[in-house]
Amino acid sequence: MATLYFHIPFCKRICTYCDFYKVGAIELIPRVVEVMHRELDNRASYIKDRHLTSIYFGGGTPSLLQPKQIEELIDHARTLFDCSKVEEITLEANPDDLNEEYIAQLQQTSINRISLGIQSFDDRVLTFMNRRHSASEARECVERLRKAGYNNISIDIIFGVAGFGDEWLRETISEAIKLGAEHISAYHLTVEERTRLGIMVRKGEYQPVSEEQSESDYRLVEEMLCKAGYEHYEVSNYAKPDYRAKHNSAYWRGVEYLGIGAGAHSFSGDDRRWCISSAKEYSEGNIRFESEELSTTDHLNEYIMTSLRTKEGIDLQHISATYGKKECERILKQALGWQERGAITIANNRLFIPTSEFMLSDAIIESLFL
Repeated sequence: MATLYFHIPFCKRICTYCDFYKVGAIELIPRVVEVMHRELDNRASYIKDRHLTSIYFGGGTPSLLQPKQIEELIDHARTLFDCSKVEEITLEANPDDLNEEYIAQLQQTSINRISLGIQSFDDRVLTFMNRRHSASEARECVERLRKAGYNNISIDIIFGVAGFGDEWLRETISEAIKLGAEHISAYHLTVEERTRLGIMVRKGEYQPVSEEQSESDYRLVEEMLCKAGYEHYEVSNYAKPDYRAKHNSAYWRGVEYLGIGAGAHSFSGDDRRWCISSAKEYSEGNIRFESEELSTTDHLNEYIMTSLRTKEGIDLQHISATYGKKECERILKQALGWQERGAITIANNRLFIPTSEFMLSDAIIESLFL
C-alpha cells in the first residue's frame, strides 16, 4: 500500500512560528494546480505500489484552493492509482476559510476528514501567533462542519507558549474536548531560526519556556485528553477510538508515499526525493528535485525513529529478521539504562516508550541509533 500527498504552499498570512515552505503569492494558485496535474502524470510510477490507502492535502493552506480544484486532483489520482481501499481523504484548513458556501461546495467532493489549524482558543495567543482567525471563528467553523455532516475532524493545538499562564492551555484543551474533535494533534511551540519567532528570540523579545514548564504543559495535555477518552498513540497525536490518522500512521510505518507540489517530499522505499521549494519556478513548469538513496543504516535508524514515536514502539522480531540478531542485541543493550529508569518498556517482543515518558523520546531515539 502507499499514500498520496498534495502540498499547497500558499498562505494569506505567515504565522509567527511556521518554518514550513510557504508563499503569499496566491495569484499563482491556478497555474500551480495546473502543473501539479502534469507532475502527477509524470511521477505516478515513482512508487512501486499503486494501491493507495489515503490522500492528504497539506500546506501551507490547502483550503485556499476551490473545492472543484481539490476534487479534480482526487479524480486525476483515481485514473492513475487503485483507490478502492482509500478510506481517508484529508484537507488541512484554516477556520476562517470554511464559510457556509465553501463547506457546501466541499460536501460535493471526496474529502471526508478535516484537519483544522486552530492552535488555541485564546485570542491573545492567536494574535501572538499571527493567526488570521479568532477563537469564536474556530468554534463556529467546527459547528458548521458538524451541521454539514462531517464526523472526522482533527484539531491542531500548540502548547509551551510563554507569557500566557497555564489557564489558557487548560481552556484550549477543554474547548477542543467540548467540541468533540475525533482527533487532536498537540505540538510544542518550537523556535525555528528562520521565523518571526526566531527573530524575536534573538532580539530578546521572547523567552522560550523552561524545560520544567514544557514538561508541565505536556503532562497537562496528556492528562486531560486521556481522561476524556483519547488514545495517546503517537508523541503529538491523540485520537478517539477508531480515529487514528491513517495517513500519518502510514508515514510512521515506513509506507511508500508520493508527494506532489512545490516543497513536497516523496519516499519510494529506498529513495527519498523532494521538490525544490519555489512556487514561482514550479508555476512556470520548472520542477527540480533533490534526492538521497537510503543505506541499510538509514533504514534502521528511520525505523527506530518512527516506531519509537508511536505507542506500539519497535518490533524486535522485525529487527532480528531484517537487520540481524546482533543488531537487536545492540539495541537492547543500549536501552538498558532507559529501561532501568522506567523510560522504556519491553514486553511481547516489543520495545516501546510509555506515553508518560514521550517527552524523552528524542533523547531515547538518538541513543539507540546505529
